[in-house]
Amino acid sequence: MAKPYYNFEALLSRKPIVLDENAIEAQIKGKNILITGAAGSIGSEIARQVLRFKPASVILLDQAETPLYFLERELSEYHDEVKLHTILCDITHKKALEEVFKKYAPHIVYHAAAYKHVPMLENNPVQAVLVNVLGTKNVADLVEKHQTETFVLISTDKAVNPGSVMGASKLIAEKYVQALHDKIERQTGVPVKFITTRFGNVLGSNGSVLPVFAEQIQNGGPITLTHPDIERYFMTIAEACGLVLEAGAMGKGAEIYTFYMGNPVRIKDLALKMIEMAGLAPGAIDIIITGLRPGEKLNEELLGERTRIVPTHNEFIMIAVEDPVDFLLALKSIETMTGYAQEYKFEETVAEMKKFLPDFRSKNSKYQILDNNSEM
Repeated sequence: MAKPYYNFEALLSRKPIVLDENAIEAQIKGKNILITGAAGSIGSEIARQVLRFKPASVILLDQAETPLYFLERELSEYHDEVKLHTILCDITHKKALEEVFKKYAPHIVYHAAAYKHVPMLENNPVQAVLVNVLGTKNVADLVEKHQTETFVLISTDKAVNPGSVMGASKLIAEKYVQALHDKIERQTGVPVKFITTRFGNVLGSNGSVLPVFAEQIQNGGPITLTHPDIERYFMTIAEACGLVLEAGAMGKGAEIYTFYMGNPVRIKDLALKMIEMAGLAPGAIDIIITGLRPGEKLNEELLGERTRIVPTHNEFIMIAVEDPVDFLLALKSIETMTGYAQEYKFEETVAEMKKFLPDFRSKNSKYQILDNNSEM
């Protein structure tokens, strides 16, 4: 069977999102832009979009050598007028990161570096803390130290009422960034803009469900599905990254931006549409139900129970207002969980995450046993 073409945008069943490109250009033009996790699906698309707005330079930072090499080749062919710098760097190594800030003096940081696969991080919680929590703290602390203008954290709807280590690690990162902003504002009165953006699953991103389905269809099936009724919110890569840029431009302080993504989509319906797009008859590809994976929810949420929503001038972008946490409390807890993670103490690491996030209740996970023992 010839490899079919999938129009991922057509799977959304809604109108595409429109951006305020003038506001984005006003923020980015002539600036030095640092993108962490630049070789990933989100980071690389942010880089492509940023280059359209004529920055002075773009610093592409990632620890993945080969994807970073290919991204550098791709972008340098079309953007001779912008200085491109490719930096091999692990965000958990703060001293190396500091040299990047000293040498390239970024004005804006888009922090996309993260581990994101829910079942894998459920089995490797120490890496979730070291990369998603400590790594974010390292970048944010350097943003403060070097008085960078704007820091944009790429987060996820899995941080809302988290049921997985991955979602909890992103929520802890969010709360640290907000607490850091509040501390700086109290001390100086002139805060750096620390902005958080949350969105759902990104169609076609590395390791996401649709490329997996496409490969399974190409091989004649079966398609593996964890649950017949599992639903997710979806955006295209271009939409997600464009909204990140616009949120970064409109942000004033410690906002959490959440994006309108239409109604949640049943994953089984996506699979059936992809079978149809491949030119196959209904039933031509078997669908096998495998069961929910560790940390996986049946339905994701965009808002917590105590979250208040504030609209913006863009109907697709809303501000989620949540209770802040004390900076010293966040700092102490992160230092504790990081210490456990560095010693590869899995249960102690997750228990400290639950202690810091009382609403973190594990789903389909061996760590459910800790939900009634968060004072461990």
